[in-house]
Amino acid sequence: MRVSIEEAKETAARKAVEDHFDPAARYIGIGSGSTIVFVVKAIKERKEDISKILFVPTGYQSRQVIINAGLQPFQFDSLPRGAVLDVAFDGADEVDEELNCIKGGGACLYQEKLVATHARKFICVADHRKLQKRLLSLWKTIPIEAEPLAVHSVIDTLTALGANEAIIRSGAMEKTGPLKTDQDNFIIDAKFPHPLLPRAASTEGTGENGQWDVESLAKEIKQIEGVLSVGLFSGMNGYEVEKAGKKTGGQKPVAAYFGMEDGSVVIRKAGEEDTVFDKQDEGGMK
Repeated sequence: MRVSIEEAKETAARKAVEDHFDPAARYIGIGSGSTIVFVVKAIKERKEDISKILFVPTGYQSRQVIINAGLQPFQFDSLPRGAVLDVAFDGADEVDEELNCIKGGGACLYQEKLVATHARKFICVADHRKLQKRLLSLWKTIPIEAEPLAVHSVIDTLTALGANEAIIRSGAMEKTGPLKTDQDNFIIDAKFPHPLLPRAASTEGTGENGQWDVESLAKEIKQIEGVLSVGLFSGMNGYEVEKAGKKTGGQKPVAAYFGMEDGSVVIRKAGEEDTVFDKQDEGGMK
C-alpha cells in the first residue's frame, strides 16, 4: 500500500511524538515547515495535561501553528538565562547517514539552529525523500543567511570555496525583491559540485578537487564576514554535548523519523542501525 507524502509525514510525526514527547517537559522547541504541523497536531491530541508546557517557535510560521493549536507560544529570547529546552522537533531538507542535515529551505535556519543547539535533544521528522546517503544528493543547495550589505562579497567567497552557483533567493513575487528572513537578512542558496562527505578522511573533504566534508565546509562558510548562519547542521548532537560537560551546542538530531511510501517509518539514531516501525505489524519494529 502506497501512502501520500502528507500521510507519510503524519505517520513519522506521530511516531516521533510517541517516542520523545514528555508531558512533564517545561520547554519544547517547534520547528518550521509542513511536517511540523503534524507534530503539533500529534502533541495536541495527547491525553495528558500539557497546559503548563511552553512551546518555543523557530519563526513566524511555527508560532502561528502553535497558537492555532491552542498551545502556549514562548519566544526564545524570553527563556530564563541558562535554560535548556527538553526537546526540539523540526524537519529537514535532507539528512545523511550520519544525521548531518541541510535545513533552511523555508528560510528559518538561524532560529532553527538557535533552538536546536539549546535543546537536550533535537528530533528530526521528515518524509522518505529527505533520507539520503550524503547531503547535496537530492537537495542541491546549501541555504546561507547573510547580511544584505555583505551578500555579494559572501557570494564571491563561496565561489572561491568551490560553489558553482550561489544566488540570492527571491521572494514569492520576484518584483518584490529578495526574500527576507525574520531577522531581515537575505538567503543565499549555494550549489556545490559534489555530494558532501559525512566526515573528513585524511586530506579528503577540505575542498581539494571540489570535495568537502560536511563539517569542514560548514566551518569555512560560517567564517565568512557577513554570514549569520549556515544551513548545515553538523558536529555533535545534544547527548554528545551533555557527555562533553556542556549544556548547549548540539546541532545534529539524536534521531530522525522518516515516513516511507509504504506507510512505515524508518528511524535513524546516532551510532545505530536504522530500524523500521510498521504499525500494521504485530511487533511494530523490524
